[in-house]
Amino acid sequence: MSDSKKSMRIAVDIGGTFTDMASFDEATGEIAFGKALSTHGHLHDGIQNTLDSAGVDLTNGYLFLHGSTIAINTLLERNGAKTALLITEGFRDIYEIGRVNRPDAYNLFFSKHVPLVPRSLRHEVSERLRADGSLHKPLDEAAVRVLARQLREQQIEAVAVLLLHSYRNPDHERRVKAILQEEMPGAFVTASHELSQEYREFERVSTAVANAYVGPRVSAYLGELEQHLEKKGFEGDFYAVQSTGGLFPLEHARRDCVRMLESGPAAGVIGAQAICAQLGLPDSIAFDMGGTTAKAGVISEGRPLTTGSALIGGYEKALPIQIPMMDIFEVGTGGGSIARVELGQSLRVGPQSAGSMPGPVCYGRGGTEPTVTDANLILGRLDEQHFLGGEMPLYLDRARQAMEEKVATPLGLDATRAADGILRIAVTQMSHAVKAVTTERGLDAGSFTMVVYGGAGPLHASAIAREIGIRQVLIPHAPGYFSAYGMLFSDLRYDYVRSVFRRLEGLSFDEIEAIYKEMEDEGRAAISASQIRPEELVYERAADMRYVGQEHAVTVDLPHAFFEGRDRAAIKNHFDEVHKVRYGTSAPKEAADIVSLRVTVQGRMRKPPRNEVAAGGAQPEAAALRAHKPVYFRSAGGYVDTPVYRRELLKSGNRIQGPALIEEHASTTVVQPGDNLQVDPFGNLQISIGSDRS
Repeated sequence: MSDSKKSMRIAVDIGGTFTDMASFDEATGEIAFGKALSTHGHLHDGIQNTLDSAGVDLTNGYLFLHGSTIAINTLLERNGAKTALLITEGFRDIYEIGRVNRPDAYNLFFSKHVPLVPRSLRHEVSERLRADGSLHKPLDEAAVRVLARQLREQQIEAVAVLLLHSYRNPDHERRVKAILQEEMPGAFVTASHELSQEYREFERVSTAVANAYVGPRVSAYLGELEQHLEKKGFEGDFYAVQSTGGLFPLEHARRDCVRMLESGPAAGVIGAQAICAQLGLPDSIAFDMGGTTAKAGVISEGRPLTTGSALIGGYEKALPIQIPMMDIFEVGTGGGSIARVELGQSLRVGPQSAGSMPGPVCYGRGGTEPTVTDANLILGRLDEQHFLGGEMPLYLDRARQAMEEKVATPLGLDATRAADGILRIAVTQMSHAVKAVTTERGLDAGSFTMVVYGGAGPLHASAIAREIGIRQVLIPHAPGYFSAYGMLFSDLRYDYVRSVFRRLEGLSFDEIEAIYKEMEDEGRAAISASQIRPEELVYERAADMRYVGQEHAVTVDLPHAFFEGRDRAAIKNHFDEVHKVRYGTSAPKEAADIVSLRVTVQGRMRKPPRNEVAAGGAQPEAAALRAHKPVYFRSAGGYVDTPVYRRELLKSGNRIQGPALIEEHASTTVVQPGDNLQVDPFGNLQISIGSDRS
């Protein structure tokens, strides 16, 4: 802690529609929440609005944690910096050629990925290293300097540098970057070895370009936010959330911006992990539905599943990002997703979103296109006078009129059936996110508990569970603020990887131990340089492994005991088991390769307390029942008189049989007919899912 007099940890997550805040006062144990519409023109205004709504004073904070969609949105919307690429002579086009994959072979309208840098801004550099990192052709520094001056005259804002085999020997990349910074002092320069020290030149160049492309915008935004915090009296430390869910300091975030791509969703998975650990649930699905997107991740055997790379923008035309991140799948379906009738009288929901401005029609902020939120209001699942605790009124008449004009009448339906159809489509689309991180990973989704959060998640939790065959759903405390809340459980984290290419049977444990030790020492030094003092350091080892002759590898966690005992058989057996889960097959008699070594170094921080709630009987107290209202359920054949409960007045042991609504400040939980809900000792809503579809 940088200032012993200050005791508050403040976390803010910016989404496409809402900005959420959670704070934890380590002196008192008090936790506070705030929510406001995202202000995309001036994002720090939305942040300040969340702080003001919760009465949180920045002058009391010693640590500010931040997650944002600005990096991923810049990539997806393609509104980043004017970027150039410097690459080894003879390899100018690898960024565009990619892997030559055509996943949809019979699609006549298939289109390849579009590079972020046009060919005219890709320049070759005279140099060459061999695969082992030794020198083959010296770097022509004079030519690089001339090129840098040309780029400056072209007003290039950012430059990515990819030189072949720099993961083995980064000397040439370092020198090129130094020359660029000398000749282009205002440009954002990224060298590939700073982000990835793995092989695969296409993935590495794509990662470096992505970082350069989003860098100026993300770095400028973080700098502006830092200045805003200082003006408001914040004197503590500013840390960003990485796509792994770990924390890293502001100066690293401004340099390695691409590591923030999935910062908000990753923090939500960390929060879900903390809750599941407390409840003794080793396997769960973390599902987050906000105003713009829905995301899913997996916690298996108590640990979030991570990946060493991801495809941003969809498999068929995506650009790969080769950095460690939470294994999260995202779909463009959220509360603000727009519903429209397209050619052939087909109803489509998303991926376009109404966002926060103008927002859904029912917000009364100028929106004209019906959304998922409008559909929920029409079906009685949201309340005009109790949205966001009554702070934000909704307009049912406007939502119904837009639904009739834009969807119902063109399809020959009434507004209710149109709204129900929108929710059915949205639920099917969101179920794809869950299947992508479970079924497609060789996991049985039905055996997992689904932890559902996000402002819109609890509205659809039961329907999504039915769609997939999940039997247990858990709605945590404060689901509408959960990604921000999850940041309070994040730790300092640094991930390292080195490509080694060794046959397991001839493995030198001394050599491998030395590489692991080097990475662990690097992580320890990085955490020691931080102003934050964690309670303990934790080291985790893994390796990317494959059978001899295979192209792609799987990541296998390797306990320290395997190395202490120099146990090749244990490593091989563990790899066989992981391969079996992932691909449905293994080859115990086949030899294996170790492709890359991975280390995660975490500085564990103090976690907010999870206190038990007051105990009650099976029947909720009368004060908890706010009202009865008609709510539409398809399985019941129409609108059903449904009890509406105040979540803050529910007690441990309370049981509620569906249909019911559970309202709280920033979310509403729908308990469908046939569902059974029980409040656990920590106030979580645990729902046993019925079999009826509605």
